[in-house]
Amino acid sequence: MFYITQEFNAAIEVKRSKFVAHLCPYNEFDALQNRLKEEHPKARHFVYAYRYLNEYDQIVENSSDDGEPKGTSGKPSLKALFGADMINTGVIVVRYFGGTMLGTGGLVRAYSDAVNQVVGIAQKHQFEKLVTREITLSYSDLAKTEYTLAQLGIHIKEKYFNDNVKLILEATGERFDAYDKELA
Repeated sequence: MFYITQEFNAAIEVKRSKFVAHLCPYNEFDALQNRLKEEHPKARHFVYAYRYLNEYDQIVENSSDDGEPKGTSGKPSLKALFGADMINTGVIVVRYFGGTMLGTGGLVRAYSDAVNQVVGIAQKHQFEKLVTREITLSYSDLAKTEYTLAQLGIHIKEKYFNDNVKLILEATGERFDAYDKELA
């Protein structure tokens, strides 16, 4: 699976109708939707689709046709995200009507092409499920532990200093397995 960390956009034109696709990280989706409605007051449709991973490791998907004929825009946009194996990502396609009816097949192709175009230019990152772990150690072991964690690519989220040092760590399960082998 892949995700993005910033917004991307691309536009296509089909029979004088303009389709502007905006791809964004899911946590920025609502803000983007509000911004696009302000920036494009004359646009006819704001079709969207998104996929994200919830706290139970389930993929949540949703889409909207926003006034287009049922199943001709939101579902094809969602299928394009699914086909590109995107997660924690949303897409909004702004459509300016060009005066020519595209028909159901034409709409499906246009929305799919717009989403595929923006996904094609997006800088994608490989998705890895992160795990949080807490360790406690002595002050004398802190420097060596920090060095080892950095070498293994384990991120220190927080540090607490009391009688001992408590570190809150974040990494993939595989990196924690490598850390456990390093300790043994």
